[in-house]
Amino acid sequence: MTSKQLALLIGGLIPAVALGFAAVCQKLASQQGIGAGPFLIVGGLVISAVGGVFLLVERDATIQWQAAGYTALFALCWATATGLISFALRKLGGSMSQLVPIYNMNTLIAVLAGLVLLAEWKTVSPPKILAAAVLIIAGGVLAARS
Repeated sequence: MTSKQLALLIGGLIPAVALGFAAVCQKLASQQGIGAGPFLIVGGLVISAVGGVFLLVERDATIQWQAAGYTALFALCWATATGLISFALRKLGGSMSQLVPIYNMNTLIAVLAGLVLLAEWKTVSPPKILAAAVLIIAGGVLAARS
C-alpha cells in the first residue's frame, strides 16, 4: 500500500466511518436528554483523553504558538457547530438523516479553501473536484427536501 493510499485510508475512510457513528451517538445522546453545553463538556473531556493517547503513541509534543492559535480557532468553529447541531436535535426536533448531509456540505468550504488559500489546485484535478462538489450539493438538497 502506498503512502498516499494509506493516507486516504487513515485520514479519510476510517474518519468517515467514525464521524458517521459520532452522528448517531449525538442523536442518541440528545434523545436521552443532554443539553448542548454538557454534551460539549463531556465530549471535550473525552477528546482530551484521546489527545493524551495520541501524545503517548506519536511521542510528539511539538507545538508552535501560531499552530496553537489555529488549533484554538478550529476548536471554536467545531464546538460552535457541534453545539448548534446538538441544540437543533434536542430543542428543535431535527432529523439526523437530514442534518448530516446538509452540514457535511462543509466539505465544499474546506475544498475551496484548500484550492485557493493553500494552492492545492496544483496537485489535484479541478474538474474532478468540481464534479464531486456538484454531487455533494445535490445530496444536501435531496436530504433537505426528504
